[in-house]
Amino acid sequence: MTIGILKEPAHETRVSLLPEHVTLLKKWNVNVLVETTAGVNAFANDNKYADAGATISSRAEVMQNSDIALSIHPPLSGDIGYKTANILLGIYQPLFTAPQMKEWATKGLTVFSMDMLPRTTRAQSMDVLSSQANIAGYKAVLLAANLFPKYFPMFMTAAGSVPPAKMLILGAGVAGLQAIATAKRLGAVVEVFDTRPAVKEEVQSLGAKFIEVEGAADASKAGGYAVEQTEEFLQKQKAKIAESVAKADIIITTAQIPGKKAPVLITAGMIAAMKNGSVIIDLAAATGGNTELTKNNETIIYNGVSIVGNSFLAATMPSDASKLYGKNILNFLQLIINKEGNLNLNFEDDLVKGTCVAHGGVVINEKVSMLVATGS
Repeated sequence: MTIGILKEPAHETRVSLLPEHVTLLKKWNVNVLVETTAGVNAFANDNKYADAGATISSRAEVMQNSDIALSIHPPLSGDIGYKTANILLGIYQPLFTAPQMKEWATKGLTVFSMDMLPRTTRAQSMDVLSSQANIAGYKAVLLAANLFPKYFPMFMTAAGSVPPAKMLILGAGVAGLQAIATAKRLGAVVEVFDTRPAVKEEVQSLGAKFIEVEGAADASKAGGYAVEQTEEFLQKQKAKIAESVAKADIIITTAQIPGKKAPVLITAGMIAAMKNGSVIIDLAAATGGNTELTKNNETIIYNGVSIVGNSFLAATMPSDASKLYGKNILNFLQLIINKEGNLNLNFEDDLVKGTCVAHGGVVINEKVSMLVATGS
């Protein structure tokens, strides 16, 4: 059994596995090929991989000689040739890339996309979305602190008093909860909105105020994501959020719906009512953003308010992001590799089945298959 680690695109600093993970794979009787300089942006050079027992190779050699190819982002079309890795494993967002999944399936590839992992208790140790969202929530607050032209904590000095910053966090999933904890450590006053009443206690335990809106659709089984709401609730939600937005100095938005455009929670009119110097960090930018004005991978200034669209903040902390992502991957690999280091695809395992998008020449994930059938 040979596992290959590919170098990510130029904009990505993370890597699928670090040398410390390679050491564990070698103990499982697994050979590891690493594309030249694959880990350099995560501060893991080729020598460290070689010392851990990996073989440093060209990209073509990794793809041709690996049974499983690991890459956070989808491999390039030129990587998928006549003789290539049998299995691809990464974060491929198949609900947005169904045509590519169909293409890979027709080429006989087995594709596992970790963002499709069922979000169950048993899956927590493999949940790449949570491990990376935790970092994003932390970095979002630090980024906001750098952009905000005032203190976060309250100060009482001989020169006068400085009030604490007021922060609004939309969405109390993994990223939102980490943002609360980080903001409170820095001394901000935090309010939180989420459509799931069940997270109220978690929010309050971190020292934040929970904003309640009655009549929300049940999102308790959505795996930490938002769900679509009724029009009546959306109007109530809009009014309640508008009140908090007007008072906020910093807003961090995290709300996403799997396979769909992110819900717009903040309008241009709400932003216009904010104070000059205020900051919005939109972590849902990659799927359209939670504000009407968000632009992915851009920072814009509107009426004196900075709006940062960035869904890839985890990549700004590449060492720990790669360490946690790699551990998630190792835990998942244990489901498909047996004790002898050989491939063992057990599709009776709900985690293996749920994460697999393509196998045996066809797209096997029901949601992705429906998108393929409708040409979406």
